Amino acid sequence: MNAGVITVEFAPELRVFVGQRDGTPVRVDGASTLGHVVESLGVPLTEVGGLSVNGESVAAGHIPSDGERIAVAAVARPQPSAEPLRFLLDIHLGTLTRRLRLLGIDAAYENPDIGDAALAARSAAERRILLSRDRGLLRRREIYSGAYVYSHQPAEQLDDILSRFAPRLAPWTRCTACNGVLRAAEREAVRAQLPHNTGHSYDSFAQCVDCGQAYWKGAHHARLDAIVAAALAKFA
Repeated sequence: MNAGVITVEFAPELRVFVGQRDGTPVRVDGASTLGHVVESLGVPLTEVGGLSVNGESVAAGHIPSDGERIAVAAVARPQPSAEPLRFLLDIHLGTLTRRLRLLGIDAAYENPDIGDAALAARSAAERRILLSRDRGLLRRREIYSGAYVYSHQPAEQLDDILSRFAPRLAPWTRCTACNGVLRAAEREAVRAQLPHNTGHSYDSFAQCVDCGQAYWKGAHHARLDAIVAAALAKFA
């Protein structure tokens, strides 16, 4: 069914999804919603900050008709979000997960892959913002909330999420292995996990209250501290 032609223009931030289709005529059927049309052009609604028709704001449920000129805005940064901020990351974002946890951000992660349906269900059940580079996953209606991760590079991914959601940063308070909360620990409590002589080289230890993983300022601390310092400088 052909109900006419509309023109859809996307904000510059969204053109990564649509390429040369930005501003081109789009046929509509008189039944599909504007949200469906936008997603059919490749843009998840999680990335849309607003829709307007001929300059007037409309909801995603608007049914477009012949001759309408549609403008699609990107989400604002920082994006207003309910507190507390809780995230869920898909199987492909393991490094980003660990960096978020390093900064004290509640970041759940499923490994091995549990499938799109289970991820969406967990997002809804635990009210977690689903982070993914899979546009199909982000189009699932049952998710609580979601966000597309724009870069392949972990450092850029971290900046992307921190600038978008502006979460409260509390470095060194979460277990990077399981997302549990860290508590100060005595040397004797974690001695069994320490490499030979480490117990004599360091005097500050922490332990995860969930999985029992021990932490201390070992050989990799300088690299991790640099990640923390950069995030604090930009987003604290």
